[in-house]
Amino acid sequence: MTLLIENETEVSLSMDIEKEAKEIIEFVLEKTGCPWECEVNLTITDNPGIHRLNKEFRDIDRPTDVLSFPMADFPKAGDYSWLDDGGEDCFNPDTGELMLGDIVISADKVLEQAKEYGHSVKREFCFLIVHSMLHLIGYDHIEEADRLVMEPLQKQILDDAGINR
Repeated sequence: MTLLIENETEVSLSMDIEKEAKEIIEFVLEKTGCPWECEVNLTITDNPGIHRLNKEFRDIDRPTDVLSFPMADFPKAGDYSWLDDGGEDCFNPDTGELMLGDIVISADKVLEQAKEYGHSVKREFCFLIVHSMLHLIGYDHIEEADRLVMEPLQKQILDDAGINR
């Protein structure tokens, strides 16, 4: 797996961001049955940085905790089979890896929400990555039926990884 990280902030999460991100991304891919090596881009920013992106891409004028920018349009959430027939544009021609997309996390929000929810910074960081990874592979939570699938799955993944509240 290739994980490209860009840190745009001075805000410290006091952990090895690359190690934690790589481990939980690989765990999500394993739990969802991804048959390929993958490429994911992770940007760590602050509230002003994610606010700008949220305004630009979602027309929401406030900071958020995480944004997901999928590279592939999964017809069915978590079903990688469609890539076998016609998904060649989703693979990096140089590495052969499946290009899943970009995750942008506000370090400010990680710290705020960890405190608010009474759990560790690591747990909040990993939760946001799991949440975003599920978006990258087609899951969503806007419609109630979709939310009832995605939320238990992200909880199960975190529980199975031993990352609890």
